[in-house]
Amino acid sequence: MLDPRVFKAYDVRGLHGTEIDEEGAYAVGRAYVEHFEPRVIAVGRDMRISAPSMTAAVIEGAADGGADVLDLGMVGTEMIYYAVGELGLDGGVCVTASHNPKEYTGMKIVRRGALPVGGDSGLDDVRRRAEAGFAPVTRRGDVRSEDVWAGYVDAVLSFVDIDAVGPLKVVVDAANGMAGMMLPPVLERLPRVEVVACNFEPDGSFPNHEPNPLLPENREFVVARTRAEGADLGVAYDGDADRCFFVDDTGEFVPGDFVTALLAESILAREPGGKVIYDVRASWAVPRTIEAAGGVPLVNRVGHAFIKHRMRKEGAVFAGEVSAHYYFRDFSQADTGVVPFLLVLQLLSRDGRKLSEILDPYRSRYFLTGEINTPVADVALKLQELKERYAADGGVVTHLDGISVDFDDWHFNVRPSNTEPLLRLNLEALDEATMIARRDEVLDLIRS
Repeated sequence: MLDPRVFKAYDVRGLHGTEIDEEGAYAVGRAYVEHFEPRVIAVGRDMRISAPSMTAAVIEGAADGGADVLDLGMVGTEMIYYAVGELGLDGGVCVTASHNPKEYTGMKIVRRGALPVGGDSGLDDVRRRAEAGFAPVTRRGDVRSEDVWAGYVDAVLSFVDIDAVGPLKVVVDAANGMAGMMLPPVLERLPRVEVVACNFEPDGSFPNHEPNPLLPENREFVVARTRAEGADLGVAYDGDADRCFFVDDTGEFVPGDFVTALLAESILAREPGGKVIYDVRASWAVPRTIEAAGGVPLVNRVGHAFIKHRMRKEGAVFAGEVSAHYYFRDFSQADTGVVPFLLVLQLLSRDGRKLSEILDPYRSRYFLTGEINTPVADVALKLQELKERYAADGGVVTHLDGISVDFDDWHFNVRPSNTEPLLRLNLEALDEATMIARRDEVLDLIRS
C-alpha cells in the first residue's frame, strides 16, 4: 500500500496501514536506492509502534536495490544526518513521522552530505519508481548494525564549553519521543545542570500528549512544570527530537524567531561577519540582531530543503526557522534539536540573567501574531487581492515565498500551504495595538 498522497514537499508521511504500509515502505526504500544509486546508506527509526516493521521493510528494499545498509537502530533524525555527514555515506533514511499523532508513519530521506530529498529534489522520482514496480534483484547489498552514539554525543557537546554550563535547573519534556533516549548521555556530561526529566520513556502510543509542541495544548505540561519547579528554563521536544521549543523562567513560550536571534548572536560572537539565514516569516528582531552582532542576514524561503541548499551556497554558519528548526554549518549544515538546547544552556550560564530578562528587549519591541491558518476557496486570487490592496497603500511587496508586505512599523507574510487550500499569515508590528488592528484587518481581507 502506497497512497501517492504520502509524498509530501519534504518527506514521506501518512497513516500506517491506511495510506502506507510495509509493502509501501519496501517500495520507497528500493526506489530511493535505484534512483540515487548510493553505495552505502544509514537507516534508523523512531519509537513509533509501527517503526520496527516499517524500518525492516525499508532496509530490505534498500538492500534489494543494491545498497549496503548501516542499521543505526532507534535514533533521533539528526543522528541520521550526523552519520551521513560524519561517516561520508551516500545517503540515509529515518523512519519517523516526526510530530504527527501515533497513527502516522513516514520517512525523512537524505542523500550525500545530508541534503534532503524533497518534492523538487528527487522525491517525485522516487514515487514514480515505487509506483512502476521493480525488476528482479541483481545485486543485494549487505546489512550490518552500526553504533554512532559516542561520536554523536561528542559532536553535539563540541558546540559548548562543558565547564561553562551551569549551575541551572531545567525542565525537559521529551513527550515520550526520541529526546528521552538522546539527552541522557549528553546530560550526564553536564554535572552542573539539574534536569527535571519528564516523559523520557520512549513510547509510540504517546500516553501523555502528542509530540507536537507547536500546538499550545501540548506545551501546557512543560509550562506548568517549569513554574512549579521554579526552573531556569523549560524545554519541549517533538517526536523525533530534531526540534526543541523553549519556555522561559516565568513559563512564557519563546517564539522561534527570538530563539533564532539569540542563537545567531551567540554564534556570531565566535564567528564575526558570518552569514545567517532566516525565513520570510521571521520577526524583524532576527535580521536586526544579526546585523548588530556583525553578521550578514539572509532571508530565505521556508522549508529545510531550501534552507540547507542556501547554507551550502552561501557558506552560512547558522540558520533558523520560526518553526524551531535550527541548522548549523558544523553539524553537516543540518538541523538538530540538541545543539540549540546546549547553546541556550551556555548562554544562560554565561549571561547571568534570567531568560525572561534577556528576552525583554525583544518582547517589549516586537509584537507577533504567530502563524494563523485560514482555509480559502481560491489561494491565487486571494494572494492577488492582498498584493493589490497593500501595494496601493504604499507597502513594499516581495514574492520570495507567498507574498511579503513591509511598512515602516508593521509587516506580514502570507504563504499558501503545500498540501491544503490554506493561507498562513504571520504578522508583526512595533506596538501591540497596531499588531492587533493590522492582524484583524488582514484576516478580514483573507476571510472575506
